[in-house]
Amino acid sequence: MTPTDSLATAPEIRAHLLEVFNRALRSSGEFGGEVALHLLIRHLLFVERRPEAVFAEQRRVWKDSEAFRPNGVTGFYRELIPELDCKDAMASVYAEFAQRCGWLQSDRLLTADAYEALKGSVRQWAGEDRTWADVTAMFGDPSVLFGGTNPLYGKTLGYLSEDMGQPMVVFHLWNGSARGSAAWPPEHEQPLLLAVRFGEGPFRQSFTFTPEGERRRLETVHPLQVE
Repeated sequence: MTPTDSLATAPEIRAHLLEVFNRALRSSGEFGGEVALHLLIRHLLFVERRPEAVFAEQRRVWKDSEAFRPNGVTGFYRELIPELDCKDAMASVYAEFAQRCGWLQSDRLLTADAYEALKGSVRQWAGEDRTWADVTAMFGDPSVLFGGTNPLYGKTLGYLSEDMGQPMVVFHLWNGSARGSAAWPPEHEQPLLLAVRFGEGPFRQSFTFTPEGERRRLETVHPLQVE
């Protein structure tokens, strides 16, 4: 057998890249963060013979909606809620692009009725402080968990409809100690919900902050940056 004969086939390469890409979305910090997602997207586009302009157009859309900074989507989240785990939050935005490309692997899909009920109630529901346990008790397990299962760390939860043309509903959760404190473990047994995000248009306007999210945002962001 020659070295050429032992090479993986194109379908095998694509399947491998999809597996790695979905793992990187869920644990982006272990794979190199936003840069790694860029590289994997480019590889997938190449394998599928799609033009790289597909991703360039997506970045233009993110820039137009003010979701993309010189340091990427991560930069937006660092400005919006500095205490949030920006890696997991950033990955949820890339997951939406993956969803449109047909690459995103989900652990669970909501029925059309369950999805519409979630979307119709979640902004009002987030008007009170909530925890990770509250989110899953109300809406069930997420379609995609960005971050680990350890409750001592923040994470992002994504909920998808069985109609994959519908936008993902995203919950951003944080855990930690009081600002300025290095205490560990965190003072909270469960991550706290800071914001819910879904919808199109200007990116910042797609967020609904819980009272805790507003407090943390006002404590950590310069007043002139708060809209």
